[in-house]
Amino acid sequence: MTTTRPDPATSEAERARIRAAHLRPAGERPASTARGLHHTALISSDVERTVRFYQDVLGFPLTELIENRDYPGSSHFFFDIGNGNLLAFFDFPGLDVGPYAEVLGGLHHMAISVEPRHWEELVRRLTDAGVAHEVHSGVSVYFRDPDGARIELIADPLGEMYGTHVL
Repeated sequence: MTTTRPDPATSEAERARIRAAHLRPAGERPASTARGLHHTALISSDVERTVRFYQDVLGFPLTELIENRDYPGSSHFFFDIGNGNLLAFFDFPGLDVGPYAEVLGGLHHMAISVEPRHWEELVRRLTDAGVAHEVHSGVSVYFRDPDGARIELIADPLGEMYGTHVL
């Protein structure tokens, strides 16, 4: 497979065109029809291992564990990631769902905002748990969960990205 990198000037010109056509100043944007992210659902190959990782290593409390209404025998379980947001998982016992894969149209990574006072502790917990990770820009740490999903813990406030207001 041959990959050709786009010309940076052409890419910036396209971003500028899209901004001009679609991005309204904050005071002119309509209110969103959404009220928040209810949950994002990932796949777990081992419920207890996932609970240990997200609750014990990352400090996201397990809030519920119920049967998945769409697949009898499957679990649907939830973790509190703050501000009324949930991270959910399904397991599909008996199905070969295969390994996690980053594919076009799929999940690249999930960024979860954490308080700066917790960020360094979480990086230490990842190290202590033997989880390979990469710190970037002093505010982001990237790693993979037990099933391979790429997760970012970011110490920037919600609505900001590396000092730029994105909301």
